[in-house]
Amino acid sequence: MLRRKILFFTTLSLGFPFSVFAQPVCPVCTVAVGAGVGLCRYLGIDDLISGTWVGGLMVSLTMWTLKWLDRKNIKFKFRRLVVAFLFYFLIIAPFYWIGIMGQSSNKFLGTDKLLFGIIAGSIFFIAALMVENFLRKKNQGKAFFPFQKVVIPVSFLIIASLIFNFFC
Repeated sequence: MLRRKILFFTTLSLGFPFSVFAQPVCPVCTVAVGAGVGLCRYLGIDDLISGTWVGGLMVSLTMWTLKWLDRKNIKFKFRRLVVAFLFYFLIIAPFYWIGIMGQSSNKFLGTDKLLFGIIAGSIFFIAALMVENFLRKKNQGKAFFPFQKVVIPVSFLIIASLIFNFFC
C-alpha cells in the first residue's frame, strides 16, 4: 500500500513542473476530464452525464490544439472553426457508426442523450473558462486559490453532472 502511494505521488509530482506552460486549459484539468469520461463509461453511467464529460474534453482538446497551432505558427482561415469541427466530427461520428448514438430509446428532450450531454458539457466548460478568466483578471492575472484553473472547469462539469443525475 505504501509503495502504491509513493508511486502515485511521484508520478503526480513529475507532472507539476510541466503544468506551468499551460495556457488555455491546464494539463491536469484535461487529464481530469478524460478520466471522468472513462470512468463514466466504465461504470455504466447515463449517456447524458457521460456526454457532459465528453463535451468538456472536446473543448479542452480544441483549446490545446489551437494553442499548439499558435506555437508552431500554423495559421489558416477559419482555424478555430475547422479545429472545433474536426474534433466534434471525429468523436461524434464514430458514436453513430458503432450504434452508441441514434437509438430511439436513448432520447432526452427529443435529442440523443449523448449528443445533448456533449453540447451541454461544451457549454458548461466554456462558461467555466470564462468564469476562470474573469476571476483571474479581477485579481491582476493571479489565481484566487491554488489550482483555480483546474478546480473551476471540473467543478462546472461536476455540477452539470449532478443536475442531469438528479433532475433529468
